Amino acid sequence: MSDRPQGVAERLVRNVEQVVLGKDDEVRLILAALVADSHVLLEDVPGTAKTILARSIAGSISGGTFSRIQCTPDLQPTDVTGLSVFDPRSREFEFRPGPVFTNILLVDEINRSMPKTQSALLEAMAERQVTVDGVTHELPPPFLVIATENPIEQEGTFPLPEAQLDRFSIRTALGHPTLEQEVEVVEAQRHGHPISRLTPAVTSDELLGLQRAAEDVYVDTLLLEWMVQLVRATRNVEGVLAGASVRGSLALERIARAWAILHGRDYVVPGDVEHLFLPVLGHRLVLTISFLAETRGSGSGALETVRDRCFAAAPPPAPEWDDAAERWRAAAS
Repeated sequence: MSDRPQGVAERLVRNVEQVVLGKDDEVRLILAALVADSHVLLEDVPGTAKTILARSIAGSISGGTFSRIQCTPDLQPTDVTGLSVFDPRSREFEFRPGPVFTNILLVDEINRSMPKTQSALLEAMAERQVTVDGVTHELPPPFLVIATENPIEQEGTFPLPEAQLDRFSIRTALGHPTLEQEVEVVEAQRHGHPISRLTPAVTSDELLGLQRAAEDVYVDTLLLEWMVQLVRATRNVEGVLAGASVRGSLALERIARAWAILHGRDYVVPGDVEHLFLPVLGHRLVLTISFLAETRGSGSGALETVRDRCFAAAPPPAPEWDDAAERWRAAAS
C-alpha cells in the first residue's frame, strides 16, 4: 500500500477533529464505517455533537453534500426518497429527489418514524438506491447514513426491526466530554463555531480511492478464522437468545480493515478485533431476559459479559509469527 491512502485517511481524521474535539476514537470509528462503505447508529443523549460530526464529515469532502432528516411519526417514505410531481407544461411526471440523495445523511431519532418509512430507509442503506413509482434511482457515492436514537426517551417510538439494525455496521455513542474537553469546546466557540471555518481536506475521488485501498488491507488467515469463530460463538454462548449472522462476520472483517488503514497500517492486528467486537456485533445480539436480570443491566454491562464469554470460547490465535510474516510479504508483493 502506498502512502497516499494513509495520508488521505489522516487528513480526513484531522480535519474532522478541528470541529469535534476530544473524540479521536469515536471519530475514527465512524470514519471507519465511511471507509468500509457502511452505516452507523448513534445511541446518545441530545447535545453530544452528533449533527456537528455529520456536518464535519461532509464538509471535509470536496463537493460533499449533507442532508438531515428529523424523524417524526407523520414522516412519510416520500419525505425521504422524493416523489414524482406532475408537470402541467410537459404533461409528464417529474421525479424530485428527497434528502436521501446526498453523501452524508443524518437520520435524527430514526426510531420515531413509522415502520413503512424505516423500510424506505432500509432499501437506501442496503441497496444504495430508492424505488419510486416503480422506477429505481441510484444514490451518489460515497453514501453514509448516521442514524441517531435517544436511549432515554422511548415514548412514541417504534423499535427498529432486527433486519434494519443488522444494516448498521457500527453502533456507538459520542458521550459527554471530560471537564478539560468541555472547556476547550467553550473556548473554541467564543468567536463563532469552528464548522463555519472548516474547509475540505479530501476529494470525492480520494475518498473512493481510500475505500478501494481498504479492500486490500491484509488480514491473515488465522486472524480471519478467529473473527468468524468469535461471531459463531455469539450464537452459542450462554445468555444470548439470537447471535450475530454471517453479516456480522462480514462487517467485523470490513470494519477491521478500515480501522487499520485509519491507524496508518496496511494489516489488521488482533487488538483491532478486540476493540471492534462490541461496536460491530453488540447491536446484533438478542439477550435473554433472564440473563439481563442476572447482570442487572440492559446495555453495555451485559454485553461486556457476553464479549468476555465469547473471547473465552474463541481465544486469540497464537501463530508462528515467522509464517504469518511470510504470508503478509507474499500478499504485499
